[in-house]
Formats: sequence, structure tokens, C-alpha cells
Amino acid sequence: MVDDLLAIVVIAIGYTEHISGPMLAAALAAVGVFAVLVRLRRTAWWLLLPVAVVAWGFMHASGVHATIAGVALGFCVPAVGVHGEAEPRTHRYDDLVRPWSAGVALPVFAFFAAGVTLTGGTASAVGQQPVFHAVLVGLLAGKLVGVLGTTALVTRFTPLRLPDSIGLRDLLPIGLLTGIGFTVALLIAELSFDDDPHRSAAKAGVLAASLLAGVLGAAGLRWDARRARDPDMNRDGVPDGETDVIG
Repeated sequence: MVDDLLAIVVIAIGYTEHISGPMLAAALAAVGVFAVLVRLRRTAWWLLLPVAVVAWGFMHASGVHATIAGVALGFCVPAVGVHGEAEPRTHRYDDLVRPWSAGVALPVFAFFAAGVTLTGGTASAVGQQPVFHAVLVGLLAGKLVGVLGTTALVTRFTPLRLPDSIGLRDLLPIGLLTGIGFTVALLIAELSFDDDPHRSAAKAGVLAASLLAGVLGAAGLRWDARRARDPDMNRDGVPDGETDVIG
């Protein structure tokens, strides 16, 4: 999700042509009201929902992409237990929202945002566009290099280490699977190109990368599961507590 958050920040900075100060201030005020309500001892969803809609509307009217409102509202939800609650409210609200976001919002967004025609000679024309190959390689190789490279640097130059029984090689298929993130990628493709040929090629690259990432990630997981495990997979100098040897 970190890559999606960074992409949304890029959208806010790079795709904002003008900003209305009063509208932005009103959006931030609505976010503030949401932050107060979501931290009350007893908070009803029917109070949070209209405030969130108002924040979204003012953010859109300000000229800043409205997705920033969603990010700001999400950061307002307590990620630790408050008022003696055993479970963070982020977990509770996630359980409530996930069926709607995954079952309704995400499919509807993908249906309207994709809009790629691959019939007749269109598929061949799209495949010949340089932007198609750039997006395809960027999502696959970029996500893989980002996951493996960041993990390697963090574990080498900081005290942080991977959990027991998890090695850098286990992150190879995970890095491939992260290329399946097509929601924000489709949104950026929609905002980046004004002409239909390049926009269609970029979206086709996103979809093709997601498909290849799923196939390669599944193959990588199967390959990793068949390899023998080392006693110290995370290379911290201490034998792993629970390491199953797989032949």
C-alpha cells in the first residue's frame, strides 16, 4: 500500500493545475471534524459518512485530486486501541468497509477506468506503442527492484531484520505479486495522457503487467516452496526458531 500512497502523492503534486484556497481550507476543516468524530468514545458511521463525503467534495472543488481526501481521512482513524478498546478502530472499520470496497467499488472502478479495446488490429497497434512496453516493464521490474532493493538496504544498514524463517529469496515472488496493483496505475494512466492511443496503450500495459505479475508470482511461490530451507533464512546470525525443512 505504500506504493499506492506515494502514487497518490504524485497525483496531488503533479496533476494539480490550480488550487482554490477557500475550498482546500474547507476540505481540511471537514477532515478535522472527521478526526474528532472518529476518536470519540462512541462514533456512529452515519456521522462519519456525510463528513467524509463533504471532505471529498471540497477537496475535489479545490483542484487537488479528491483521492487525497480519502488518504487524509484514513490517517485520522486511530491505529491503536483507544478508550480501552482491545482492537484498533482501523481493523474494525477495515472489516466493515472491505466487502464494499473489494466487492463493489474496486470492480466498478476497474470497469470504468480500463476502457481498453483489443479487437481486430487494435491489439497489435497497442502492443507496438513504446508506452505499453514502458508501463509493462516499469510495473514488473520496478516493483521487484523496489521490494528486494529496499529490503536489502534496510536489513544491511539498519538493525532491522526479516522475521525468522523468511529469507530474501522468499520476497522474490512477493515482489512479483506487487505488480498486480492496477487501480492507482490505471488512474495515473488516465491522467497522464490526453490522446486515446497513448492512454489505451498505458492502460493495456497496466493490465498486461498485472496478469504477468500474477502468473510469475504464482510460479515463484511454487519454486520457493520446493527449495530446502536454511537454518538461518533471515541471515541474522541466530538460528530460526521455527524452520521447516522442505525437500
